Amino acid sequence: FTHRSPYILLLSVAGWLAVAHAVSFEVKDGNSTCIKAELSANFSITYTTASGTKTVIVPLTDSAVVGSGSSCGGSGVSPELLASFGDGHSLGLVFSKDDRLYRVLNLSLTYNLSDSTIFPLSSKKEIVTLETKATGISAQLNTTYRCLSSSSIRLGSEVTVTFSDVRMEAYMPSANLSSKETVCSADFPATTAAPTQSPTTAPTPPAPGNPEVGSYNITNVNGSLCLLANMGLQLNVTYFSKSQNKTVKGIVNLQPNRTSFTGSCEAATVTLVLMYDLTNLSFTFTLNDTSNKYHLSAVNVSAAWSDMMAPFTVSNSSLNYLQGTQGRSYMCTAEQTLPVTNTFSLNTFKLQVQPFKMSGNKFGTAEECQMDKDNMLIPIVVGAALAGLVLIVLIAYLIGRKRSHAGYQTI
Repeated sequence: FTHRSPYILLLSVAGWLAVAHAVSFEVKDGNSTCIKAELSANFSITYTTASGTKTVIVPLTDSAVVGSGSSCGGSGVSPELLASFGDGHSLGLVFSKDDRLYRVLNLSLTYNLSDSTIFPLSSKKEIVTLETKATGISAQLNTTYRCLSSSSIRLGSEVTVTFSDVRMEAYMPSANLSSKETVCSADFPATTAAPTQSPTTAPTPPAPGNPEVGSYNITNVNGSLCLLANMGLQLNVTYFSKSQNKTVKGIVNLQPNRTSFTGSCEAATVTLVLMYDLTNLSFTFTLNDTSNKYHLSAVNVSAAWSDMMAPFTVSNSSLNYLQGTQGRSYMCTAEQTLPVTNTFSLNTFKLQVQPFKMSGNKFGTAEECQMDKDNMLIPIVVGAALAGLVLIVLIAYLIGRKRSHAGYQTI
């Protein structure tokens, strides 16, 4: 295996040294290459001992090989790269694609706790496998996915996988990585977040019209839902246009039938990741255990539209939108705008969402947004005003009629 621009991480955890280099892998079907990857990875793994817990940093070593579980797929089987290393450890990446994109559909790590060199004094001597579908790794077909920056993915509460110096491609038309690249959002400086604002009523519907409402859900490892969402989404992106040679505002509706989704469930955070064409959009909900309230705390978006001079990426992790009570859903049928940064905002339509505690895998009692309450109040006020007006006219009529009768004498 070859090395390129080695990325070295030196960490002394649990008394041993972890060194990670970029390692190359190639998955073939006969003489045809379907997956090629050059990547560096470290795994932070917490395990139990007789006296408590220990955490070790395990590198993907340069002795790693393409494991026997690797495959180019076919007949309903997805392509997979399985990198085997050490005494029974392996990293797995399962790929999927649509007509425009390929992505890492599933990321897994298998580690052997009976390997005393890596897991000294482990109280368990078993093989553990953890996985997630919330990878956020996707690229345009026939391009190389490139992410030189360090990025981390959680696998449950015990493992964090940290990638860096990554160049890889799946569904390859030839044996060489494409010269065209899809660059990850982490490799571009994020736009400065705008001050947090309250959701506002959206302006007149823009040219694309209102988006279709999509249904999304995230499932715990035990099969129960940790998030359920119905919503129409419209992206408002300010970027520099190659064709117009100026800064423009692009408006894109997410089409549910072309949007794939994944996510992750943690005790205090739930993440939903939507992938539409060359756009990745993620929502993070945070739970306050003290107040038993949740809110949308972070939004991240990355896009590589054909007219963009450079890939667009922004994030804001200090938001306070879509506030609700655990066990209940947040609902806002009115169109509202959620400002994220000064170059990106999100319009929501007919939104109902519930993260964390679910009962019967369905929405709990809805807590309505202020705009819905105001919209319900307007017809009540108008109706009451009309009723009052009718009453005033009726009283005036009766008074006038009484006075008219008082002017006559009985004969």
